[in-house]
Amino acid sequence: MQQQISVITLGVANLARSRRFYVDGFGWAPVFENHEIVFYQMNGSVLGTFDKTALEKDMNRFGLSSPGAFSLGHNVSSEAEVEEVMARLAAAGGRIVRPADAPPHGGVRGYVADPDDHAWEIAWNPAWHIDEKGFVTFSI
Repeated sequence: MQQQISVITLGVANLARSRRFYVDGFGWAPVFENHEIVFYQMNGSVLGTFDKTALEKDMNRFGLSSPGAFSLGHNVSSEAEVEEVMARLAAAGGRIVRPADAPPHGGVRGYVADPDDHAWEIAWNPAWHIDEKGFVTFSI
């Protein structure tokens, strides 16, 4: 079986508030949207933000709790970009949950929660190469 992830879908309480975070904060452009979902084309996959009630109905799983112990990652090309991106995300409705600092393994990272408390790690690491299409390659 091919090792890949096609779509990550996040349940959100308010689609317009979520859209503002992703469009104004990250600067991403939706490729499709309606009254229940917004899709963003990523580099080889798609991120969806789906009205939580509609997503629960679609999955036939109801009363789901808030996000648990996971994070999504957004790598940037320089140390300075980490704080710049975090500030834009905070201005677009996000919440800084860990200011940028240097982890023991190197680089710089910080965490921002989106309006629905999904955690995003914003990181720069010299061992993670980002090509011109935005694809990230881990190399030690």
